[in-house]
Amino acid sequence: MSYQVLARKWRPKSFSTLVGQEHVVRALTHALDQNRLHHAYLFTGTRGVGKTTLARIMAKALNCEAGVSSTPCGVCGACTEIDGGRFIDYIELDAASNRGVDDMTQLLERATYAPTSGRYKVYVIDEVHQLSGHAFNAMLKTLEEPPEHVKFILATTDPQKIPVTVLSRCLQFNLKQMPLTHIVDHLSRVLEAEGVAFEPAALRHLAKGAAGSMRDALSLLDQAIAHGAGKVEDEGVRAMLGTVGDEHLFALLDGLVAQDVQAMLDVAKLMDARSLSFDGGLQELATLFHRIALAQFAPEALLDDAERTRLTAYAGTLDAEYLQLAYQIAVHGRDELSLAPDDYTGFVMTLLRLHAFAPGRSGVAKAAAAPAARPAVAASVRPGAAAAAPAVAPGVTSATARPAVAVPPAPTFPPPAAAPAPAAAAGAAADEDWHALVARLPLAGMVKQLAQHCEVSERSESAIRLRLAPVHKHLLGKIQQDKLQAELQACYGRPLRLEIDVAEVATETPAERSRNAQRERQDRAIASIEKDPFVRDVVDLFDASIDESTIKPV
Repeated sequence: MSYQVLARKWRPKSFSTLVGQEHVVRALTHALDQNRLHHAYLFTGTRGVGKTTLARIMAKALNCEAGVSSTPCGVCGACTEIDGGRFIDYIELDAASNRGVDDMTQLLERATYAPTSGRYKVYVIDEVHQLSGHAFNAMLKTLEEPPEHVKFILATTDPQKIPVTVLSRCLQFNLKQMPLTHIVDHLSRVLEAEGVAFEPAALRHLAKGAAGSMRDALSLLDQAIAHGAGKVEDEGVRAMLGTVGDEHLFALLDGLVAQDVQAMLDVAKLMDARSLSFDGGLQELATLFHRIALAQFAPEALLDDAERTRLTAYAGTLDAEYLQLAYQIAVHGRDELSLAPDDYTGFVMTLLRLHAFAPGRSGVAKAAAAPAARPAVAASVRPGAAAAAPAVAPGVTSATARPAVAVPPAPTFPPPAAAPAPAAAAGAAADEDWHALVARLPLAGMVKQLAQHCEVSERSESAIRLRLAPVHKHLLGKIQQDKLQAELQACYGRPLRLEIDVAEVATETPAERSRNAQRERQDRAIASIEKDPFVRDVVDLFDASIDESTIKPV
């Protein structure tokens, strides 16, 4: 007997052996057991998730010689013939090759005749969305009121292309993609039954490569068994798929955390030597950043205990804001691979970008020191520069004669003073108000927004209590609160407890003061333009108006 591929050999024969579609199985079994049978069903979902398999199980349940039930016997003539594709009253039609109105007309004419040997005639139309518009119109009446002995089962991967007139006549079930854990468990059972030795880590790579399709997973498993000469091993599967192993990903992550660029480049060279996919590497790296972010904010979403344990350490080390940036860098780096001189160069530049934007990197101090030298250069250039007006009106040129406006010379800024000792810092912080303190603290991102939208409600030697308006409560995360507390402790030079209450603020917050100051500057700039004699002459002469949105304070 010739070899039968695993995808066909292990096709489920009953509802109880179907994997990953419990919501559909539950509805269909109840309908069959209670004899509440619809005349038309529509199964939607991506390839390899069980649409045709469900149709065959439904046909057996309807035509089993033991009676209509959710548990067909599987041994009677009708069940065995349906499994073998020989049952005369079970008709599978491929709409991709039989999409015309003539094909549909012939099918509907044959549907009027009674079944030859079964209880029902079951018509399965696969990829039904490829039928022509005339074919859909031809089947509407029969689909709405078919003969009692006819059942229609439609299957499609693209339900958006099916007319709503057809959708409204069908009982629709959306089949989900197979979860990774379900695929791994099913492949494990198949290999144990087949007597094939395997490594669990290899099955995870196969499940990822299947992308939610059980049929694809079984086809890849067939290929892996042949590649491994009767064994399914982790290294062999990764070589077959060309995927980047976990050891490469976590080596990159360890180098990123340790700020070790050479370690990251060594991984890239190793991937290049093994001809691994750099596109797949960035895809897996973005997925890893996503899983670490889940470990930070929603660890219960990680169903695998081993994965949760491993990622928790990185979740506590990596900054949450940088993790979001790293995810974007990996995603955009993958998009830019086609624009790079070669994939290796694009991959390496993405790794260097991840390192360059990492918080706390030693090179950041050098970059931060550069602005200190800029004021001196600006001061040497500005005395010879022409004075500028406080605001510029659109369409007004400098060649037009107008009253001179005296502008004070630009101030020069001394280099920043050295950081004070902890005791001095504590004394200074104790005397300054919350607005000045927020402006002085080295905050960024959501932590800075949280501080700017708070006001002090109570302050003591050991604690600071802040008040945050309910409209900004989305800023109140544990990570942001812990970082703000750490910065306050460093500023005050002593242990300090931070408490934040969500309630309406009674005073002006730093964010509100900043907005008010910006609004006042904008108003002064607009007033300066409106009072300008030349601008008023232009407005009067041409009956013009001033577009205030183009006026920016300087």
